Amino acid sequence: MKAGQPTVAAESSQDDLYRQAAAGFGDALDRLARAYEADADTRRDLLQEIHFALWRSFGGFDGRCSLRTWVYRVAHNAAASHVIRQRRANAAVLVGLEEIEAAPDPNDGPLAAGRREALERLLALIRQLKPLDLQIIFSYLEGLDAASIGEITGLSPGNVATKIHRIKTILTRQFHAGGSHVE
Repeated sequence: MKAGQPTVAAESSQDDLYRQAAAGFGDALDRLARAYEADADTRRDLLQEIHFALWRSFGGFDGRCSLRTWVYRVAHNAAASHVIRQRRANAAVLVGLEEIEAAPDPNDGPLAAGRREALERLLALIRQLKPLDLQIIFSYLEGLDAASIGEITGLSPGNVATKIHRIKTILTRQFHAGGSHVE
């Protein structure tokens, strides 16, 4: 056997861990893909990328963090890479929190009717965030606490809590101003 090739036992463990993660976190991974990607076809591609990255990652999973933390970290990294590739391909500019806060409201019309439309507007605002900010707010919306999000992102829990507060404030202000996108 060549160096670096996994053994049959390692492959089995990798497959078992992936099955366990997919069963336990499949719905969360679907929501994550929806948060990162609006287009249904591209979202399916992203979800496939996430699942593939997750399966591959279990070859190196050593149990130093919880399975949940590992799954979210890998999924967010795959999604962030996807977003960066898509934005580079589309030549779109990443938007930071400061730009969202300072941007004029391009849609001064009345608020969209219905909950679904409101959620789509909010998701459109969230999708414009830089990948780290998107990762933080999505993790927060999934019910993770600042310590867990910090473990996933590598930030301190205090820094995560501050970022969550700032993101929520900015998104709330933009949403109530009627903005659906930031130029």
